[in-house]
Amino acid sequence: MNTDRPERPTLTTRQGHPVSDNQALRSIGERGPATLENYQFIEKITHFDRERIPERVVHARGTGAHGYFEPYGKIGNEPVSKYTRARVLNEVGVRTPIFVRFSTVIGSKDSPETARDPRGFAIKFKTVDGNWDLVGNNLKVFFIRDAIKFPDMIHAFKPDPATNRQEPWRFYDFVSQSPEALHMVTWVKSPWGIPANYREMEGSGVNTYKFVNDQGVAHLVKFHFQPKQGVRNLTSAQAAEIQAQEVGHATKDLYEAIERGDFPEWEFCVQLMTDDEHPELDFDPLDDTKRWPEDKFPLLPLGRIVLDRNPDNVFAETEQSAFGTGVLVDGIDFSDDKMLQGRTLSYSDTQRYRVGPNYLQLPINAPQEKARAHTNQQGGAMAYYVDPNGGNRHINYEPSLMGGLQEAPKPAKDYHQWVEGHLGRYQTTRTADDYKQAGERYRTFEEWEREELVNNIGNDLKQCPEPIQLRMVWHLWHCDPDYGTRVAKIAGIDLSRAKDLPPLPGKPAPHQRGTSPTYTSGQKEESPGLETRSEETSGAK
Repeated sequence: MNTDRPERPTLTTRQGHPVSDNQALRSIGERGPATLENYQFIEKITHFDRERIPERVVHARGTGAHGYFEPYGKIGNEPVSKYTRARVLNEVGVRTPIFVRFSTVIGSKDSPETARDPRGFAIKFKTVDGNWDLVGNNLKVFFIRDAIKFPDMIHAFKPDPATNRQEPWRFYDFVSQSPEALHMVTWVKSPWGIPANYREMEGSGVNTYKFVNDQGVAHLVKFHFQPKQGVRNLTSAQAAEIQAQEVGHATKDLYEAIERGDFPEWEFCVQLMTDDEHPELDFDPLDDTKRWPEDKFPLLPLGRIVLDRNPDNVFAETEQSAFGTGVLVDGIDFSDDKMLQGRTLSYSDTQRYRVGPNYLQLPINAPQEKARAHTNQQGGAMAYYVDPNGGNRHINYEPSLMGGLQEAPKPAKDYHQWVEGHLGRYQTTRTADDYKQAGERYRTFEEWEREELVNNIGNDLKQCPEPIQLRMVWHLWHCDPDYGTRVAKIAGIDLSRAKDLPPLPGKPAPHQRGTSPTYTSGQKEESPGLETRSEETSGAK
């Protein structure tokens, strides 16, 4: 046995006092009462009482890893600088440190990772110009397109406040009144709703952003991450088999892969579109319930991300990591995507509540040393920066003739978006309907994927009240007659009664004011006035 062990550090209190006895608290005699002066014990037990912070309302179950981003210097055959001046995307040979957190969305912190649920895919880029957070999901669309509906959606998908169970009728009750969700439901209820693990899973920023170049010219952009390991999903039966043995299989898979040196890698791709109205499209490019057809707007490789180090402490890093869609660097800007606008307030606000007002001072969230934060913000719980305002401890305001912080140089040509319109509450009219892309997706699935999809929805609807059953079949039949017919048969629903329902009040009728779809599964839509655009699907084998 090797007795040449390195000297072990001495146990101390959090004040740095050496602890010579960690086995017993102070008491009056062996069996007497403890005293109030038990500082060591009080510090230890009160910190233990506070070891947990509020879990995330969504994305509570998660795991993470460190790695790096490496740009290629080109987007397709064009230099990146043609589209964006963001240094992190332009500087070839520079590896930017990143932290990625994967998660499920609806379940609590200890819920199984086999759940049928979107997966979070959040990346913190620690660039030389400060942090850039890209917060997205594995699927490229979302359930809703207006942030004001987000609390309603999550409440409907979370456990019933009376039964404390996730009830299918609550999910479909919301969806049946929100046809924009049909596209996402078609994805989630298919095998794509249960990724096999985090390594074999796509990522997407979902929302539309803007690239801005040195001339102040903007392009609309969507971000995507394609796994070099391939894409693999699970059927419900496969997921149940895994869950019988392991509730954290995806966390285990990611950790063990990195430990053995099998570093997961994704190709970082973008879709680009000019920043104008695009009247030729039958959907609004800012609508996050729609995909940009990849035959019209191809995925263009821009760089790669690699994960090569596990956290040293899951709580300090993975749980306290905090992301926000408003955390952008120069050269990347906001679009008017209503979900992005709402998320930009909500994400950072929830981190201030969950972790604390100084969450950005934590090492996992703080910018890298080259981009160390210097602000005049001060105080608040757990503030610890000694030099937050640039070395002049007397000047915590700006401007000042006496020193302190000063503004950074302005870009040569900034981006100025023209905004004009009447203030009001608007539903998008820039869409043919909310059924087309869901139907296209159904028709691009392979037969085994369709079978899994219709069985999952049909069995769910068996547990729903009749009004919800009929409306859901009406929706699905308008996506594709085969889709609705097969679900109705599995659920035991009278298809003719469902088809006789009128359109939802105030919602755009499918296929131009309610005309019936004339295509069959595997055929293109023939409704007059609608141009059909098909999309390729990524392999799910």
